[in-house]
This record gives sequence, C-alpha cells and structure tokens, in this order.
Amino acid sequence: MTNPAVLRQRILGVDPGSRNTGFGVIDSDGRHSRCVTSGCIRVGQFGWPKRLELIFDRIAALVAEHRPHELAVEQLIFARDPSAALKLGQARGAILCAGLKGGLDVHEYSAKSVKLAVVGTGAADKSQVRHMVRVLLSLPELPGEDEADALAIALCHAHSMGIPARKRAAASWRDFRP
Repeated sequence: MTNPAVLRQRILGVDPGSRNTGFGVIDSDGRHSRCVTSGCIRVGQFGWPKRLELIFDRIAALVAEHRPHELAVEQLIFARDPSAALKLGQARGAILCAGLKGGLDVHEYSAKSVKLAVVGTGAADKSQVRHMVRVLLSLPELPGEDEADALAIALCHAHSMGIPARKRAAASWRDFRP
C-alpha cells in the first residue's frame, strides 16, 4: 500500500458534457495514484444558461473542497453536430473558468491521449477505460462512464507529470511535434 503522504499531487480530472459532466479527484506521485472522490454533475433537466451556471458552481465547489493543484480536462477535437460542439465548448469554458478562478494550472488532453495513457491504446473502448481505471485506482466497483472518463483524464495527467507540456498533448507518435 502506498503511503498517502507520498502522493504529493492532487489532480481534478473533468470530462465535459452539456448534460453530464464527469469529475474525479486523485492524489498521485506520477507512479501511484489513489481516488479521493469522483462523480457526475447531471444538469440535463435544466435550461442551457442554468446548466453552465451549475457546472461552474459545482466545479468551483470541488476546487474549494478538495484543493487540487491542477485541472486536467478533455479537449474538444471533433463533433458531428456544430450546435453540440458549441454547447460542449461552452461547458468546457465554464469548467476552465472555475479551475482558473480557483488558481489551478489547467492541462488539456485528447481522448486518444487519455486512452493511450490509461489502457495502452488510443483505440480503446469505454469498457476498457472503465476496467483500467478500476484496476489502476483499486476501486471496489466499476465507475460510471462519465466518472471513469474523468478519472482517466486525471490519471493521464498524473502519468505525464514531468513531461514538458508541448510533448504531453500528442495522442500518438504521429501527432508528436518537438
């Protein structure tokens, strides 16, 4: 068992969504990690501006309560529907603002980078990500999809600690630009 005092970095991972936003807080030293808390912010039943307010307020409350050092968020790379992409971008903006207002360093990762860091392949499916998050964090049960994605984003950042930011964002060697 890893000594919790050795796990010096607290990371808030967030999987943005316009209806469900997953979050996960982990403590890590870059090699060993443990889950502090995780869950899902469900706002789908509210109108659009209220959703943004609730996402911002809940992320700000998580920052105040758990005092993470850094925020890791999934990048928006591709969306089939421009309207959905815009809403997701606005939700990401609320998350980023809450983190920045809380004094956090913000890091962004592509979905492919997260899968590669956690599962070992950028083509992993949701069930593989959920399974590896459970294994890597020694969770008693499988987390929900949004929660698992957020924890995976936090783990991706933990695994990349010490790697310069310009090299960290590459999803594969083909994407790497020195």
